[in-house]
Amino acid sequence: MPTTHNPEEAVWIARAQDGDDMAFANLVDAYQAPIFNLCYRILGDTAAAEDAAQESFLKAYRHLRRYDPERKLANWILTIASNHCVDMLRRRRIPTLPLESAPQQGLLIQAPEAMVIDAETSGRLQALIEELDPVDRAAIVLHYWYDMPLGEIGRSLNLTRSAVKSRMFRARRALAQGWTTEDVEAQSGS
Repeated sequence: MPTTHNPEEAVWIARAQDGDDMAFANLVDAYQAPIFNLCYRILGDTAAAEDAAQESFLKAYRHLRRYDPERKLANWILTIASNHCVDMLRRRRIPTLPLESAPQQGLLIQAPEAMVIDAETSGRLQALIEELDPVDRAAIVLHYWYDMPLGEIGRSLNLTRSAVKSRMFRARRALAQGWTTEDVEAQSGS
């Protein structure tokens, strides 16, 4: 039984697996905003995020027959997108952008509700995230922006659960150290 939030989703998946392009278009419509947001959060560039999202859906379409219905479709597609973005970052370094510079095309960069932050704080946080290793960055984004469990992040990034925990710990420590260093520098500069 597929793990879905939308009852029609299971029908769309089955039809798309049988070659129904309109059914797959329904899946794209349902997930285009979260996939674009993930790509944008990792890559930080609107054009690159649009290309990555499109390529992610193309990969999902090509491999739809291998989709495991016991897994949430959203997590499966987010996995494809995050892996694609990590590969892009490994091939070339793309700077990320602060939350407030997100494109205003009806697609919003969604931060966790607990992280309601102003533009300056957002810029500082994004600059620190940009300095992380691409896999660490993807793990942080998947966990904090998409509330993905550690085990699912591990499957997404081809890591063990303990490796994800280790990467998350290291990334959080780097973010905290960067944040503290910036605070100390700001206080000594005033």
